[in-house]
Amino acid sequence: MKHRSGFVNIIGNPNVGKSTLMNAMVGERLSIITSKSQTTRHRIMGIVNGEDYQIVYSDTPGILKPHYRLQESMMEFVQGALGDADIILYVTDTIEKSDKHSEYIEKLSRIDCPVLLVLNKIDISSQEEVAARVAFWKQALPKAEIFAISATEKFGLDGLFERILSLLPEAEPWYDKDMFTDRNLRFFASEIIREKILLQYSDEVPYCCEVVIEEFREGEERYHIRAVVNVMRDSQKGIIIGKGGSALKKLGTAARLDMEEFFQKKVFLEIFVRVDPSWRDDKRKLKAFGYV
Repeated sequence: MKHRSGFVNIIGNPNVGKSTLMNAMVGERLSIITSKSQTTRHRIMGIVNGEDYQIVYSDTPGILKPHYRLQESMMEFVQGALGDADIILYVTDTIEKSDKHSEYIEKLSRIDCPVLLVLNKIDISSQEEVAARVAFWKQALPKAEIFAISATEKFGLDGLFERILSLLPEAEPWYDKDMFTDRNLRFFASEIIREKILLQYSDEVPYCCEVVIEEFREGEERYHIRAVVNVMRDSQKGIIIGKGGSALKKLGTAARLDMEEFFQKKVFLEIFVRVDPSWRDDKRKLKAFGYV
């Protein structure tokens, strides 16, 4: 029996449901999901294994025009995804403007590997709207195969999976068969905290935060985790902490409960807040945070 393996890279603009699709295809909650743009900052891989295949899904940050070094690093992840894919999933939805980031559509029209255009969120659209978007994409990206799906309702995913499977090249597995991601537990701890920051705080505060896990000890009964939330201004530190520490306590409780569900183990979590005005534009610090 011949073995098939390949990299399936997921790209698209913010808020079209890329991360929801990634999690649904992998069957694990690997990418954090919120309604805010720039939720995904890193390139995250999810690995699905079968008897004679291995699919390595790769979720990338949403496409945007960068305004500072952090966003430039995020777009470098997207460029890398275009270059090393065996299959590209370009995710859009039924409400996204047609002219958004047309330069990437032009790149997709010239790329050598198969492109599967995933039209997401059909569960909240009429048949007429879906048909109109399908007609548009047939003309805008004629080389792509179009799959109309709902990632949240898991509708249409079986057909998409079967097509991915049929397009995989013959190759030995890239990763051990018992792996489901290339990321370690520290990474998921930091992402869970960052997700809660995105959900709990408003305005620009979440986009000025970076979470670093300074200690992760695996005890027999529980994990001991010490995290630092880096912010850019003293005022942001005050917002994160809240009056009498109330906001930070709420953040810690929500993050700890999610960690315990994800890790299937008790967690002792400490969160501290540090002011670092330059972290988003400091290449050395961004490298330490895993962006370059």
